[in-house]
This record gives sequence, structure tokens and C-alpha cells, in this order.
Amino acid sequence: MFDKIMFATSGTPVCDSPAKIAFDLAEREDAELLLFHVLGVPSRGFSMEVTDVRTGEKEGLGGDYEAWVKEELTNTYDNQLKLYVDKTRIMTTVGVPATEILRLARKEGSDMIVMGANTRPGDNGDRHRSIMGNTMMTVAKRARCPVLIVNRPCNTCWNLFSSIVYCTDFSKAADHAFTFALKVATDIGCPLHIFHVVNLQSGELGSRPTQAVIENEIENAKKRIEEKYLSQTGDFKLVEVDVREGIPHVEILKYAREKEGDLIAMAHHSREVDPEEAEIGTTLEEVVLRSACPVASVNHPDWIKD
Repeated sequence: MFDKIMFATSGTPVCDSPAKIAFDLAEREDAELLLFHVLGVPSRGFSMEVTDVRTGEKEGLGGDYEAWVKEELTNTYDNQLKLYVDKTRIMTTVGVPATEILRLARKEGSDMIVMGANTRPGDNGDRHRSIMGNTMMTVAKRARCPVLIVNRPCNTCWNLFSSIVYCTDFSKAADHAFTFALKVATDIGCPLHIFHVVNLQSGELGSRPTQAVIENEIENAKKRIEEKYLSQTGDFKLVEVDVREGIPHVEILKYAREKEGDLIAMAHHSREVDPEEAEIGTTLEEVVLRSACPVASVNHPDWIKD
């Protein structure tokens, strides 16, 4: 399913968990792995000095510095490279990280971008926007391939992905995420859990919906799932459907733990706007921040291959 995977890394310890997923996924798919690091942003104009994205220190550009960074990356991922060196390319460049990640992904035709939710060490869960790093948010917003966001070590990913949770709000963007989730589940041969939350906070059911109203909405959602998604599964039978009521991100996280999910697939946003203009959805943001497993943000349908 994946021929070329990009692993965007800062080379710091916060990228260790994304590295494991990226190398494991590339090996499983027999895909080429692009290990990509942006050296830093020029201090001004075409200055020969950059601010290193890892240390925050100013460094002089040149062949020696670039060779040193590549050597550092080689040492950092030494164990993985020993097993997968023939199909891994270590690439570096200078510039704004998000811009360069997107540029290379499009140039190389990457099928998947793997990265951490944040690339800077020292941030914690109380600093919401710091965890949801600007680089990740920009890449997820503009990438034309799925972005796999890994925020912490995945304790259930012992066989990479063995249980996929797909979350839908029935938006057009969610349709692209379903295509991705179904393709991955079919390719691996693992269960696919289709999940929807009747949002009790949205106000669409009224300020104080009765239990009868909630149950009616749940039944309607199950019918929509059957018509919209189950009609596409064909011979693939490892599908389970669940609909619950509550706060979306809370129920998604609880459900993923219950099903021992090791991948959550969601749309980047739910509003019917140009994907490159849409801000990351609040639900996705909350799930990425708290999820114990990787979260796939799907923005465009462009990655789909005939």
C-alpha cells in the first residue's frame, strides 16, 4: 500500500517513538524510507548561518556542518538503519521545517508522512499548543498524503497495527479518512472498528435532549454508517460498528482503549472548506494530545492510487 514513507525528524528524543513506527511500517510494506531533517532557518536572507532546530544555537552552514548532522542522524537511528539501510535515504535541507517537509513530500510522491506531535523536548501536556507543534499542524493541514502523528510510545503496536479505529462525523473529509482506514485494514488483515459519537455538546439535539431523542439519533447514525461505509467493504468482513453518545474526543479515546486500538484514523477537519484552508479540528487536536496510539490525520484524497 505504501511505496515511499517520509519520516520527518528533529533528531531529538521526542522523535524516538515516531522513528519506531516509521521504520516498522517501511519494513512491513517494503517501502523506501526518507529520513528527513531540516537543518534550520537562515538567520536572515541568504545568510550562511542557521538556527539549529534541535539546539536553538546558531550554526555556520557548509559541507562540514551538513555531514556532521547526517552522521548524528545515522548514530541516533543506528539500530534501525542496520536492519533497513538499503532502502533508507537520509536527506537534509535548510529552511522552515513545515515548508520543506511538504515540498519534499510532494516532490518525492510520498504515500505517508510520519512525525511527532511536537519536535521540541521539554513541553508538557499542560501546554496544549506547544504539544500540537506548529510544524505538525501546518504539515497536517497542507499535506496531500496521510500524516501519521505519534505523540508517545505505543504499547499495543507490537505487530505494528492490529486493531484500527476509524472515527467519523459523516463529513466529506471523513470519507477520505475511511478510504485510508479500509485500505490499511484490508492490506494488513486486521479488524476495522467504525465509530461515531452523537455529540451531546453540539446543541443540535437541543439543550437537554431526552433519552428517546438520543437513542433515535444513535439508530440514525448506524443506518448512515451501513449505507455510507459498510456498502464499500465488499468481501472484507473484519468490521465492527459502534455508536455512542457523549463528548467526541472523550468517547473516541475510551473506545480506542477498549478495542486495544493501535491506530486511530480521522479526518483532519470536518468543515466543508478547502482542505488547505481548514484549521485542524478540535476533536483531532484533543485525540492527538491524549492518545496512547498513533493517529492518522487524512486531509486530501490525492494519495489514493488506482
